[in-house]
Amino acid sequence: MASVIRVDDPADPRVDDFRDLSTADRRPDRPGGKGLVIAEGVVVVRRMLASPYPVRALLGVERRIAEVAGEVGHTVPAYVTSAEVMAEVVGFHLNRGVLAVADRAKPWTLDDLTGSRRLAVLEGVGDHENLGALFRNVAALGVDGVVIGPGCSDPLYRRSVRVSMGHVLAVPFTTVTEWPDALKYLQDKGFQVLALTPRADAVPLNEIRIDGPVAVLLGSEGPGLTDGAIKAASHAVRIPMAGGVDSLNVATAGAVAFYAIATG
Repeated sequence: MASVIRVDDPADPRVDDFRDLSTADRRPDRPGGKGLVIAEGVVVVRRMLASPYPVRALLGVERRIAEVAGEVGHTVPAYVTSAEVMAEVVGFHLNRGVLAVADRAKPWTLDDLTGSRRLAVLEGVGDHENLGALFRNVAALGVDGVVIGPGCSDPLYRRSVRVSMGHVLAVPFTTVTEWPDALKYLQDKGFQVLALTPRADAVPLNEIRIDGPVAVLLGSEGPGLTDGAIKAASHAVRIPMAGGVDSLNVATAGAVAFYAIATG
């Protein structure tokens, strides 16, 4: 059971981990901040509590803290306050009524993920919401892990964690800097690397034979994958679409590809 502590002063230093979440250069989950991981809402907080991320504290209104207090270790403080004080601390009114903050877990390596059957590999996915949605789709559709390539945002930013519904806290992921060499490394480990692109000369996804481990390579919206990444993949593949539509949202495209691979 959590150690429940009443906080009535928004300047109380014990809630500094939750302070100024709307101020980009001061946010604790941003570079230059504390590098913390922040969960919003009962569902996401519960997923954080069940994850390998070491929870430091909770902050919320009494009703929401009561919903999760039984799942929190007795050494973790749960600060109960009013909605008004909470809004002053975080910098905006939080409809979900509860936050949790955690330190980062020990990161995975690319080698840790090479025993997987299915991976998502990302290049240039800089939008936090797209990144969070991709992780939610990964968790839902049986993908074992995510490889984060160059140009991607940090999946542990608050917005990504929220949009993923906390699933980013359960999905193994690693960040790689050797690019596109990491794609060749995956192929050396037995992976088919499928570069998803709307190019007309790409092979339709439903015509690809999946034999063994597979990694789906997804790029940014707009420019898509770089030529170097496509050339380093095993195959360039496309999702057949109706005429007049040139592409799908990256998270949607990922979901279609993950489902096709899981059921193909």
